[in-house]
Amino acid sequence: MDQVDRKILNLLQENSKITIKELSAKLNLSTTPIFERIKRLEKEGVISNYVAILDKDKIGKKLTAFIHISLSNHTRDAVDEFARVVIQHDEVKACYHVTGSSDFLLKIMVEDMEAYNTYIQDKLAVAPYLGKVESRFSLSARKDTHMFRL
Repeated sequence: MDQVDRKILNLLQENSKITIKELSAKLNLSTTPIFERIKRLEKEGVISNYVAILDKDKIGKKLTAFIHISLSNHTRDAVDEFARVVIQHDEVKACYHVTGSSDFLLKIMVEDMEAYNTYIQDKLAVAPYLGKVESRFSLSARKDTHMFRL
């Protein structure tokens, strides 16, 4: 990956709808090499997807919670089974298997405290090998990005 690839990737991360023609003008290159570079980056898996990033407030997901989970069983099968179940929950936006005093860290986004409570009682509480649950709630997001500045 060279400097031109990095510039293309930075511009695509800012606006994935930017046209090849617009990229060409910004990078002072013809359209064909830019198109070929993007196709190569896609084929190599550097670009894994193009998505629309929604405004969580405008779609009613006003509450973000970070849930620390300790499992009751720490075998590989228990860890895998717990993860397999929770990653299917629509509320879960990120699921990390972590080190430290907890085993997993979940980031969930829901409408409000009532929806959070429903999630905990109806979905998380019945997940296999669930032990201890500790939640923390976001007061504000000072930074929340998907971008990697290259």
